[in-house]
Amino acid sequence: MLEQVKNGLIVSCQALPDEPLHSSFIMSKMALAAKEGGAAGIRANTKKDIVEIKKEVDLPVIGIVKRDYPDSSVFITATAKEIDELLSSGCEMIAMDATARPRPNNIELSELVKYIRKQNSTIEIMADIATVEDAKMAARLGFDCISTTLHGYTEETAGEKLYHNDFQFLKDVLAAVQIPVIAEGNVISPEMFKRCLELGAYASVVGGAITRPKEITRRFIEGSLG
Repeated sequence: MLEQVKNGLIVSCQALPDEPLHSSFIMSKMALAAKEGGAAGIRANTKKDIVEIKKEVDLPVIGIVKRDYPDSSVFITATAKEIDELLSSGCEMIAMDATARPRPNNIELSELVKYIRKQNSTIEIMADIATVEDAKMAARLGFDCISTTLHGYTEETAGEKLYHNDFQFLKDVLAAVQIPVIAEGNVISPEMFKRCLELGAYASVVGGAITRPKEITRRFIEGSLG
């Protein structure tokens, strides 16, 4: 998958149960629209959505399963249960929370990486990270690539944005690891996407700016009031 998405745009096609577009059918059509617009890959949530997307487009898919657990703040592909769902979905890459936060039942991230490799040695694994230390650890654990997905969304990084100071966090991660780094999180314009690639990002994931019309509408309204 990494070869297919190099220097490309990966479109995140997701809608949670409380969002207006929550539907595997709608997400499959969103993926088709993304493909027709030139996307190199898709990021999708849940086995059901991925299966429907794979019927509609031949683009490679990064799969995740978001699920809340009472004993952990980790919710992106948190346990082997979510991994098993993704392994049977047909996705080419599995993304998981690779932060230092405790996981459900205190399972170790390293054990989940080993589990994936044992079950399917060809599927690629993406580390969703929030800090430079997360990125370094992910590289040591053998992840195939790193995504800046969770920067700004953990207690430690709350309030920070990927684009602050001309994408300084992205620069720091790129300097810290040798594996591909994919820019993700608040990349909301073509100019930002271009800048990420200029700085050395392997590719970029864009979601809300393309596939969440409620958020896009709100941004226009808030901008007009400002």
